[in-house]
Amino acid sequence: MCGTRKRPAPLSLLGASLLTLAALLAAPAAEARAKAGRSASRTAAAVTVDYDIALAGLTIGNAQVAGAFEGSGYRMDVSARLTGLAGVVTGGMGSARSSGAIAAAPQPNTFAIATKTTNSGIAVRMALARGTVTQAEITPPLIDMGDRVPITPANKRGVIDPASALMMPVQGRADPMDPANCNRTLPIFDGATRFDVVLSYGETRSVAKPGYNGPVLVCNARYTPIAGHRPDRPGVKFMEDNREMSVWLAPVEGTRVLLPVRIAVRTTVGTNIIEATRWTQTGGQQGSTTASAPGTPVTQASLAQ
Repeated sequence: MCGTRKRPAPLSLLGASLLTLAALLAAPAAEARAKAGRSASRTAAAVTVDYDIALAGLTIGNAQVAGAFEGSGYRMDVSARLTGLAGVVTGGMGSARSSGAIAAAPQPNTFAIATKTTNSGIAVRMALARGTVTQAEITPPLIDMGDRVPITPANKRGVIDPASALMMPVQGRADPMDPANCNRTLPIFDGATRFDVVLSYGETRSVAKPGYNGPVLVCNARYTPIAGHRPDRPGVKFMEDNREMSVWLAPVEGTRVLLPVRIAVRTTVGTNIIEATRWTQTGGQQGSTTASAPGTPVTQASLAQ
C-alpha cells in the first residue's frame, strides 16, 4: 500500500499481494449455513486453515483462511495479524471477505478488505459481475503521484479479487492432484492494482498437518504487473524478476476446490513463508486425508507492501 498513502500492493499476501500475505488482517469467522429450499443432496462444506507467518526464519504473525461452499456458491473470510515485536512496532492487522460463485474460476460478486497499522489504515470495497468490476471504492483515496500505470476499463474485466484467488477450482473433470491444476493464471485486481500470478506445476509431495495428511501440489509462481503499479519502484522490479515463489495446494474434501497449505515468497529481507498449522473441516464428504473436526470457517489472504 503506497502512494503517499498506503494502498493494497501488488503480489502481496506474503511479501507483496497474493502469494505473500504481508498485509495482515483480522477477519470475523464465518458460519456455513444451509439455504432454505435446497435439496438435502447439496451438502455444504466449510474449511478453516490456521497459518503461521514467518520472515527470514522468524515467526512474525498468524493468519486464518476460512471457506464456506454450498452448491455453486462460496464465501471466503481472511484474517491476519502481526505478533511479537513486529506487532508491537507496526500494529499490523487486517481482514478480508469475498463471496460469489464457483465456475472454471471463481466469479466473485463482492470483495472487501480493511488493513490497519499503528500509523494508518485503508479499506477497499468492490462489487463485481461475471468477472467485471462494477464498483470500487478505496478509503482514504489514493493520491496520484503521476508515476502509476493507468488502470483502464479493460483492466477491470475478467478479474478476481485477492481473497477469491486463494480458492482454486479443480480444472474440468481432472483429479484434484492432477498436475494440470497448477497450470493457471490468476488475473487479480485488488482495487488499486491489476496483476497476474502465473502458476506452473513443480512437483507433488505429501504433508502431515493437524487435520490434513495427504498429497499436495507444489506450484511455482510468477508475478506480472499489469496496471496501477509504479514500474520504477525497486520492489516492483524485484517481484517481476523473482523466481523463488511457490504455493502448495491441498484439496478440500467434498468439493472441487484446492486451498493453500503453504505459500513462500523470497523478499528483499528474507523468505516470507505462510504455512498451515491446522486444517479443520466441517460438512461435505469427509475423506481419508482430511480429518473432520468442529470449527468455523475463516480465510487468510492479504494485500500489503
